[in-house]
Amino acid sequence: MPKIVPCLWFDTQGEEAASFYTSVFPNSSIKEVARYPAGSPRQQGTVMTVTFILDGKEYTALNGGPDFHFTEALSLQVMCDTQEDIDYYWAKLGEGGGHGPCGWLKDKFGLSWQISPPMLDRLLLDSDSERAQRVMAAMMKMGKLDIAELQKAADQA
Repeated sequence: MPKIVPCLWFDTQGEEAASFYTSVFPNSSIKEVARYPAGSPRQQGTVMTVTFILDGKEYTALNGGPDFHFTEALSLQVMCDTQEDIDYYWAKLGEGGGHGPCGWLKDKFGLSWQISPPMLDRLLLDSDSERAQRVMAAMMKMGKLDIAELQKAADQA
């Protein structure tokens, strides 16, 4: 069965990014570092790719040069069951980057992340459309998502 492995394009920061990401998430490690050989488009011996594991899932960081940059068109979601986890990932991943609205942030490498509780999807898909609208309105006012406030918005009569 084929395996899907996301490849993240960096200029030269792939190894630094992989080290950072693996320090943030449990069950994570650097698996392999490959270097550019002689005759390649980048300087021989510099890091070409880093294969790393984030919470049990494999990723590749490619040092491909300055031609391409991350956009919000691609983000990684961190589904957090507790406010403590939301607070942790919001702080760690946003360090040196920037915090945005509705649980979105960019890390110091420009990669976008969504730090979100699974209960948010449940509330937004509630069969009671007024309840779902209250949750949406509350979320739209937040940067970092607050589970208690989202639930409070849902429960208002």
